[in-house]
Amino acid sequence: MPPKNRAPHQQIPYPRMRLPMVDGGRLGRRKHTVHGLLEVDVTAARQALRSHQAQTGAALSFTAFVLACLGQALDAHRAMHAYRDWRNQLIMFDDVDVNTLVEVEVAGRRSIRPAILRAVNTKSVATIHHELRSFQGSAEQSREAQFLRRFVRLPGFARRLFYAVLFSNPHLVKQYFGTVALSSLGMFGNGGFWGLPVPNHTLQFTLGGIATKPGVVDGQIAIREYLSVTVSFDHDIVDGAPATRFVEDWRQLVEGCVGL
Repeated sequence: MPPKNRAPHQQIPYPRMRLPMVDGGRLGRRKHTVHGLLEVDVTAARQALRSHQAQTGAALSFTAFVLACLGQALDAHRAMHAYRDWRNQLIMFDDVDVNTLVEVEVAGRRSIRPAILRAVNTKSVATIHHELRSFQGSAEQSREAQFLRRFVRLPGFARRLFYAVLFSNPHLVKQYFGTVALSSLGMFGNGGFWGLPVPNHTLQFTLGGIATKPGVVDGQIAIREYLSVTVSFDHDIVDGAPATRFVEDWRQLVEGCVGL
């Protein structure tokens, strides 16, 4: 018998499109993930983006700039997005394929969809920006969206079997999931904050908020804008020292406005 005196509530079906998040969380807990929290001075980069818009009338995505820097940094540190196969061999890819979450409008409602941007290490900020905007305009027709619509209809055991096969083959990981993950929480809030993901990739970047605070530039105190970033990596694949060198190279690219 249903319980009496139920409090007023609303009951809606659980969205099938969230099932990959559930599966990903279960898989991510098995990894030996190390998280690094850092702040990156993005004052000059944001000013360059504002200047570009004022001069051309066209805005460039800050996320596209971060992705371009990420691609260049990984070109010099390919082990950061390596994967181990069933033969216990490390596979290091030349292309940096980034799986990033993009907010789109579906049937009048905002939703999150994964977009895989291929070979970002070979592309300019403008090219990555246009690919992101193109995906937002046609997210439901993309190959990733079509695959997800079929995938979420599989029963749980079939999805888990798919993941088991997938993560034993780095080439399948690259094809279906990309080699690196990036999520941007900062687009939904203000102020500095970090996110702690449960990643499935060897490397994941989580962009938090941007805080305005005093900083030291050329020995002088000045008001700066700092992006909160969480860098998460699989300790089974990557050691702390090379990860730190990679992060420092990426930071220098961002703070040096490379590609703008």
